[in-house]
Amino acid sequence: MDTQTEMEPFDLGPACREVARLLGGIKDDQLSGPTPCPDYAVREVLAHLVGLTVAFRDAAAKKPGPTTDTPPDAALPVLPDDWREVLPRQLDELAEAWRSPAAWEGGTRIGGVDLPGAVAGLVALNEVQIHGWDLARSTGQPYAPAEASLRTSFAMLTPPAVAGSGGPGGADTTDATDATDAGDGSGQAPDGVFGPPVDVPEDAPLLDRVVGLTGRRPDWRPGE
Repeated sequence: MDTQTEMEPFDLGPACREVARLLGGIKDDQLSGPTPCPDYAVREVLAHLVGLTVAFRDAAAKKPGPTTDTPPDAALPVLPDDWREVLPRQLDELAEAWRSPAAWEGGTRIGGVDLPGAVAGLVALNEVQIHGWDLARSTGQPYAPAEASLRTSFAMLTPPAVAGSGGPGGADTTDATDATDAGDGSGQAPDGVFGPPVDVPEDAPLLDRVVGLTGRRPDWRPGE
């Protein structure tokens, strides 16, 4: 089966709600603080989320235009003044857009890259989930994504040779990792702030292993 086009849709709602929960715990004096993304302070991670929630919402609707044609690293994102009102609403809109079966069918475009709709849905989940971790770690908040969402990200990010050995829980995740091959040809999903994987012990918590696959140290703390 071609999982890029036939995979079962899943709900982005839990991931979006967990990130929305974090927003109320971010203080104004933390906006200039460092994050696991070397070139981004907290305000830029938030601004990136503001942009990507619109982009992936429009990708779900197969709506071409600047929101889906612009690469994520085209310019340093700027945080709007009303982000506390805008971002929770856009997270809800993102989750709702991907509840449409049509979002997962056929092709779409995101970050200037043409992708199968099902692959774009995977990337959307990963973007929200990982940048949620960035915000939680940068602002000293707990972060507890749903295990099902983490397993989906793990399957997408794990290199095929590793995924074929069983992945978390023993399931063969090789097909799901094809999602990363549909990006810009580098094997990476279309995102300007993910880096090469970091080695994490196989017996580490699933969240730590997912985080490591995006080039982040699971033990990262501000100032380190």
